[in-house]
Amino acid sequence: MGKVGVGATVVCAAAVCAASVYVVRRRMKSAGKWGRVIEILKVFEEDCATPVGKLRQVADAMTVEMHAGLASEGGSKLKMLISYVDNLPSGDEQGFFYALDLGGTNFRVMRVLLGGKQDRVVKQEFEEVSIPPPLMTGRSDELFNFIAEALAKFVATEGEDFHLPAGRQRELGFTFSFPVKQTSLCSGTLMNWTKGFSIDDAVGQDVVGELIKAMERVGLDMNVTALVNDTVGTLAGGRYYNSDVVAAVILGTGTNAAYVERAHAIPKWQGLLPKSGEMVINMEWGNFRSSHLPLTEYDHLLDFDSLNPGEQILEKIISGMYLGEILRRVLLKMAEEAAFFGDSIPPKLKVPFIIRTPTMSAMHSDTSPDLKVVGSKLKDILEVPTTSLKMRKVVISLCNIIATRGARLSAAGIYGILKKIGRDSPKDGERQKSVIAMDGGLFEHYTQFSECMESSLKELLGDEASESVEVIHSNDGSGVGAALLAASHSQYLEDSETS
Repeated sequence: MGKVGVGATVVCAAAVCAASVYVVRRRMKSAGKWGRVIEILKVFEEDCATPVGKLRQVADAMTVEMHAGLASEGGSKLKMLISYVDNLPSGDEQGFFYALDLGGTNFRVMRVLLGGKQDRVVKQEFEEVSIPPPLMTGRSDELFNFIAEALAKFVATEGEDFHLPAGRQRELGFTFSFPVKQTSLCSGTLMNWTKGFSIDDAVGQDVVGELIKAMERVGLDMNVTALVNDTVGTLAGGRYYNSDVVAAVILGTGTNAAYVERAHAIPKWQGLLPKSGEMVINMEWGNFRSSHLPLTEYDHLLDFDSLNPGEQILEKIISGMYLGEILRRVLLKMAEEAAFFGDSIPPKLKVPFIIRTPTMSAMHSDTSPDLKVVGSKLKDILEVPTTSLKMRKVVISLCNIIATRGARLSAAGIYGILKKIGRDSPKDGERQKSVIAMDGGLFEHYTQFSECMESSLKELLGDEASESVEVIHSNDGSGVGAALLAASHSQYLEDSETS
């Protein structure tokens, strides 16, 4: 072999050797990066852990805060608001009643015909109306005029089924899902707006008074019998069909709970004790916080970046508004520190709240062998063209960690309520049923979340006690529930009882 041949062989061998070294280094680098992905995953899993002992600590802390919130205004992170609802629907209610549900950029007007225990809800009709954006930041009278006009138009379409006895006023339950300081069953002062509304001259005003003035301006004669929030409405709707309902929990975009308390167990209650001896308490439990809550670096940063730092801590780790955002933040760390999506970080991954909880639920529910739903969601939302199966498995693991923590903490909160009212353990010789009415898209549509919540509640209660506790879905408390509360607190109730 000539010198040229030998030289070429040496050069080729060197090139092959260099290429091998490059491949090995690349593999080592890749293995190192993947090791970092697994490390981030493991640390996150440990920080989110909810062993049953921790859940019991959370439940105990919830019970302590409930006592403190009932003792005095501002005594707890839980507001424990007195709803003035002391008479939940029994199923005996008859007649027809209206509901107005204002809680976002749309509102609903509804009428419900009630036929007593035999027929229950005989008929219901509703209409949904979009609020023009300028009215959300205008004047109070403009917004309430618009609502009153829509209500008057809806009243004008009453059919023959909805017959009002002579001399009677129409009665309305008003669901108003904004922060309100309730002053009676049918009055409450607006504390502040949320959800994109900013109408300065309405803050500090009685929202029922504003609605009544607007109805008078459009010539509509209607009495607002009850002002409620959606959680209290869900409790009313649940109790109407099931007399064993003792509490209601909303798990949707946000979260809240309401329950039936013994009136004498509310030290801050100043008035006469109600005849029923009971009072519905609106906990505003989204604002619960405790050193026992398993918070991660991602939760602390999410809270810091939020519009209300230090507030609504429980809501930020269990509700539908935030679960997808927690997932995004963990994936972003993996992309930045471990090149999870390759050498460049997908620009869309840097957009807050781009991963919504319904997307997370769809990925978590993927049972296909190649997890193609996960792949297509990452492609559609983050514009990541290709992902390996092991990457998709990591995403599923993250979904499971986030949803499991949220579901188990929700169960701990419910267990805390049951402990507060003495329904957490069976009483000697008693078979006392306790039913929790649930509503909200997270509970209804995220199957892994709701199933985990229910199994965790059973784990906390134990076999014997869990036999007497049931979780049910109570749909549309913010609509039908408000109409039912208008019925159970009707100004004509005593007339019908004495006649």
